[in-house]
Amino acid sequence: MEVGAENSKIPCDETDYALKPLDLKVNAGRRADVEAQRPTWSGRLEFILASVGYAVGLGNVWRFPYLCYSSGGGAFIVPYLIMVLLCGIPLLFMEFAIGQYTRLGPVHALAKICPLLKGVGLATVVISFVFSTYYNVLMSWALYYFFNSFGATLPWKSCNNTWNAIENCSSGFPGNATHLQSASQQFFDHRLLEKTNGIEEAGGLRWELVGYLLISWVIVYFCIFKGVKSTGKVVYFTAVFPYFILFALLINNVQLPGAKTGILFFLTPVWSKLFEVKVWVHAAAQVFNSLGIAFGSMISMASYNKFNNNILRDALIVSFANSFTSILAGFVIFSAIGYMAHIHNLPVDNIATDGPGLVFVVYPEVLSTMPVFQLWAPLFFFMLLCLGLDSQFATVEVAVTFIKDEFGPKVLHFLKREELLALAVCIIGFVLGIPHVTKGGIYVFQLMDHYTAVVSLVFLALFEVVAVCWVFGVPRVSLMVKRMQGKTPNIYFRLCWLVLCPMLVLCILISSIVQYTPVHYGKYPYPVWAEWVGWGVSLVSIVWIPLGAFQEMYSNKGSLLQRIKTAVTPTIDLDAEDPLPEKQNLDPACETFFT
Repeated sequence: MEVGAENSKIPCDETDYALKPLDLKVNAGRRADVEAQRPTWSGRLEFILASVGYAVGLGNVWRFPYLCYSSGGGAFIVPYLIMVLLCGIPLLFMEFAIGQYTRLGPVHALAKICPLLKGVGLATVVISFVFSTYYNVLMSWALYYFFNSFGATLPWKSCNNTWNAIENCSSGFPGNATHLQSASQQFFDHRLLEKTNGIEEAGGLRWELVGYLLISWVIVYFCIFKGVKSTGKVVYFTAVFPYFILFALLINNVQLPGAKTGILFFLTPVWSKLFEVKVWVHAAAQVFNSLGIAFGSMISMASYNKFNNNILRDALIVSFANSFTSILAGFVIFSAIGYMAHIHNLPVDNIATDGPGLVFVVYPEVLSTMPVFQLWAPLFFFMLLCLGLDSQFATVEVAVTFIKDEFGPKVLHFLKREELLALAVCIIGFVLGIPHVTKGGIYVFQLMDHYTAVVSLVFLALFEVVAVCWVFGVPRVSLMVKRMQGKTPNIYFRLCWLVLCPMLVLCILISSIVQYTPVHYGKYPYPVWAEWVGWGVSLVSIVWIPLGAFQEMYSNKGSLLQRIKTAVTPTIDLDAEDPLPEKQNLDPACETFFT
């Protein structure tokens, strides 16, 4: 539903009631016009489904199960759940509160909360957009597998294809025979990717993947081109459908021989692992990456909520759904891996693998041996497409929201329609994704993922938590929540915001620095120049934090102490109990929105 309608009696200007307009070289009148036209979710279920769809992605299907079996099996679930309670839920609640109260994207919302660290908001937009440029490549792979799974036989099942290297191809998993590759691994390397020997060999474009990448961006565009109006309708399907497939696969898999062995491998605790620091770091990092903290997406999506929406309930639902899906995916994956270990008479730990290989190498091999694979294979890859698209919607929406908040009238004067703004963002994302669909694209993909989703994100997360929890302060965050929900957050949330969350994020950052290892793809070590490129990719987002702080200090007046005091003073209005205290002569659209 759009806020603001024609033939209004009194203009619907939220900035007069809830927030003073943020001036990032944008005049107050223009910002008021932009905010007055801000849409909202048609119903609270749409926001919950969109948030769940964003949080539940491909990482739940491959990364969580792998971390479980490499970090103590069932023992890993203990630190994982502790991190969800101490870090995941409180920080998600905090981001929902920021977005819903300010009704702004992450750039303007964080600038109002802490002007000194306003660069954090812009950094979240940059990292989200960079992430979206290569994340959609996974969707192109899923589409490729999807359209190749309709044949009488699956093309990755045998070694009798033109792309196979017959001398070292195994029709099953080779186990400890390191000179052999499975047929599904060769399909991924030689047919899908046509992989070169390294990042220095681009090898030309993989035109099929370019086409599938274009299709992926077209799908994303038609799901977001009307903003929350279109996204809110799409998520009813894309967020719910994967659960039907996961449950169907689980019911099918547990009946296969060897499934019990795989599930026991997944669940059996190795309690000694609890005393290893890296297990706790992995648990915290998984929660952080999965819920999308510091990507700006949750702030953006919450900014389209009604002012009094119950964000605590939503944060609990999203966190529970995310953890439940991870554990459910673990049962699905490891019941299938146990089946493969039974067929090839191998131990389970010779089957499982990390990263995209679990989804695009191991599981296709599993599907090829299942009864009625003609049904399960297309459904599985369609499920992957839905999981990925939900996350992609949110990351692209961050960039669109920022442009509308910052440059809305100017951009719309040039493009005429908001739909064209979303189209422009998608076209740029598609162009920037082309290097990933060259024959050496997998090396570019791995480089981008390592330095964006690992290195940059931890830095941004720390500065976001410091800006909100320490500079802005827990009392102010609590007051924001009280204005919207009618009561102050309990001691659990206040303690997490004040002490536990900042300390946990700092520990993750320190551990990632101490345990830093150069990026690699399989056994391929990247050249030094590629590592420098990776650090440059990291700086593309991180650099906005010091630049924003310098600009803020430079633009303030007075002595150094006065400038610092001004820079850490929030400009957000925390006085109003309700964004529209007088409702009697308002535009009907506004009255409906704030009811």
